[in-house]
Amino acid sequence: MNTEYCRWINSEKVDAQTKLELAAIKDDEIAIKERFERPMQFGTAGLRSIMSAGISRMNVYTVAHTTRGLAELIMKSDAVNRGVAIAYDSRKNSELFARTAARVLAAYNIKVYFFDSLRPTPELSFAVLEYDCIAGINITASHNPKEYNGYKVYWENGAQLPPEHAETVSEAIAKTDIFEDVRYADFDTAVKDRIINIIGKETDEKFIKAVLGCRICPEMTERHGNDLNLIYTPLHGAGYRLVPEVLKRAGLANLKTVESQMTPDGSFPTVDSPNPENKECFELAITLAHDLNSDCELIIGTDPDGDRLGVVIKDDKNNYLVLNGNQIGALLIDYIIKGKVLHNNMPENACAIKSIVSGNLFDAICEKANVHHQNVLTGFKYIGEKIEEFEKSKSHTFIFGYEESQGYLSGGYVRDKDAVAASLLITEAASFYKSQGKTLYCVLQELYSEHGYYKEAVLNNIVSGIDPMSAMTDIMRSLRDCGLSVIGGVDVVAIRDYKSGIRKDLRTGQSQPTGLPESDMLYYELADRSNLIIRPSGTEPKIKVYILTSAATERECDLLIEKYKNAFNQIISKR
Repeated sequence: MNTEYCRWINSEKVDAQTKLELAAIKDDEIAIKERFERPMQFGTAGLRSIMSAGISRMNVYTVAHTTRGLAELIMKSDAVNRGVAIAYDSRKNSELFARTAARVLAAYNIKVYFFDSLRPTPELSFAVLEYDCIAGINITASHNPKEYNGYKVYWENGAQLPPEHAETVSEAIAKTDIFEDVRYADFDTAVKDRIINIIGKETDEKFIKAVLGCRICPEMTERHGNDLNLIYTPLHGAGYRLVPEVLKRAGLANLKTVESQMTPDGSFPTVDSPNPENKECFELAITLAHDLNSDCELIIGTDPDGDRLGVVIKDDKNNYLVLNGNQIGALLIDYIIKGKVLHNNMPENACAIKSIVSGNLFDAICEKANVHHQNVLTGFKYIGEKIEEFEKSKSHTFIFGYEESQGYLSGGYVRDKDAVAASLLITEAASFYKSQGKTLYCVLQELYSEHGYYKEAVLNNIVSGIDPMSAMTDIMRSLRDCGLSVIGGVDVVAIRDYKSGIRKDLRTGQSQPTGLPESDMLYYELADRSNLIIRPSGTEPKIKVYILTSAATERECDLLIEKYKNAFNQIISKR
């Protein structure tokens, strides 16, 4: 019998309900091994797992143990009085986990700023900066299925925890016992003693003001907002209150909401998975648009923690089209550039940033407009770090950043993606183009006509087993060892290995630095101008493959994508 399982089920510090859950699996060796063989690994993305009992799962004990590790980092930084902001989303147990984290911090006399109810992730990042906190904790699993929850940590710059601090937390967790070395304060007593400070409406108002300040052309929604018919859904998540409030204050009077999805609910009863990248999430919104018969031009949706934005527009045949993250990113950067040029307030040193796995139409738009652009590693914290770098060095002025997974940011008031502000920006763009007699679909087609067609795809290869992390490491090592020179019958002209930090040109044999930090990622540049990127997911047991294509037509891009999908499925299956 697993010794850690026995310790949990016999411990006086484990609650009765958890013991009942553990007793139910006492004869299931596989279930016990999955839960107790290895603990969750704390990294820059924090923790994310299924909610259940065990050291590899999200529960009050693993949350408390992790918070004990964070407390160690904060005490070493001599910053207990600066405090930690804590927020949470609509998921089951999110508030419980948030209160648990607050109780542990308070037990070590670390000041806490605790939101009075669920809030969008970007407001947590905002609160860290606004209250000069040393750190922030957000209890969320973003758009994962309902069985999951997570624990994200932010540092004093408002971005997710950097690697060196994540390592310190991880080491502190490893050195302490999950039961014996964790202290808890009483929540209500800590509130009375002002160690835990409840925040809410006053922070909302400051955040809303910052979001409204990101508008490119405020008069667009003020003058033409009444002309735009749009629908919003928070998908039962944290955007339910602030997104409609921001849009209405900006002048979007004809905003309708999907009422059955407006109530926060961690079971997400109307969707299989609350991911605004999926068309299924918008079925109720599209049905509402048809029922209203009001010529709804725009549907927007935010994920459960309010940091990712999905967009649905009408095409030239009056059908509703769900945009992908790269299309939204292209529309937003194009509008930002046009708006700033129109108002003669484009900074001379303007810079736009995207993750390296995001589409290249963004690059083409920036280059045509003579706007400097940079690529960073996957993870919005790298965009946040660039914003901070620019503010300190004055080398560039940040105007926009995005990731293909529907994360966007257009200001320095936070250091993470913000679906509240992105909702405002896309509606502003739609209002602007409608005043010119255009739709967002028309503008997207104009971009393709001007720059060529760009299309992308992402493959998610599930890695199963007791230790999927090790399996993913083995797959990546195998790919490095085999040195692919041809993929799908097309020559690989260069390979960028971000683990070694070297880009090797296979035609000349020359090598040079990649220019980005170390990351377990391989980037293949192909002779037909396609790019293929492969990396392990940082939050799930998946190997992700990104296929970036460009051609004269959508049909040509589709053929390229299909070819590379088949090629990579064969490559991965052999590992």
